[in-house]
Amino acid sequence: MKKKLRQTKDLNKQLIEIKKTSTNVLERANRSIILCRNLLRKFKKEILIDGFQSEEEEINFFKHIKQIPLKELIYFSEVRSFEIQFPKANKNTQCKFIKRKINKLNRFFLYNMDFGQYVDSGAAHFDKEYYTRDFLDSYQITTSKFYFQDPDFFTPRDMLLGKFKAYHQFIVYLDTRLFKLENSLNGKTILDPKNKLHWPFSNTDYVELLYALCLRGLGKQDKRSIMKVSQSLQQIIDFKPKDIYKTFQDIKGRKNSRTLFLDELAKTLIVEIDKSEE
Repeated sequence: MKKKLRQTKDLNKQLIEIKKTSTNVLERANRSIILCRNLLRKFKKEILIDGFQSEEEEINFFKHIKQIPLKELIYFSEVRSFEIQFPKANKNTQCKFIKRKINKLNRFFLYNMDFGQYVDSGAAHFDKEYYTRDFLDSYQITTSKFYFQDPDFFTPRDMLLGKFKAYHQFIVYLDTRLFKLENSLNGKTILDPKNKLHWPFSNTDYVELLYALCLRGLGKQDKRSIMKVSQSLQQIIDFKPKDIYKTFQDIKGRKNSRTLFLDELAKTLIVEIDKSEE
């Protein structure tokens, strides 16, 4: 299992290098897809030869380790498909195309709501049924794209988990594309990164503040979603958040204070106010 972990770390490094050296989105997607497929082939060969030492090891592989190349494979496959089909002219048509794609992804999340709640909650009570190969015949495949799954290399829900993670990443990609298109349509300009404010805090801090502002009413007048408000903030803050929805679920699961960053902000402000009154 240590070998597989090293392989996934190498994959992440190679994907970063591909991002740096690719001249366009399609080139990056094609190179990344090949890389991920190759690693998944290696995983399959190793499993066929060595198997697993325990049920826990099997669950860990299909729930965590395999998900790293699988998620990226699905994500870049969706990006490539989207870019190939993307309308070449008429910005209004392009906006409509992106919105249809986003609606399709939202239907996927709605259809798989129960599984999504299981994943986001961090639950593990169905892991044996979901992430071991013994139950492949007991659970129906929930997506028509995969009529057959190799019983030696798939479990009832590992592909669905990969799609769930990849689609979260893909919807951020689509939201960003839509935001840039709509801004160019309305004649708005996007700030140069050099003129943006540096964000010295963590990704979790950003998500905590983002949700607090939205729930307090920021963007409410324009009926903006969390993602739309985040994109607006990114026009003045030099920071690209990751996994906003998942990070919010992690915040909700905190044992002690769920508002650590906001607590620190309030504490810092109160201290400064007290000093100014001395």
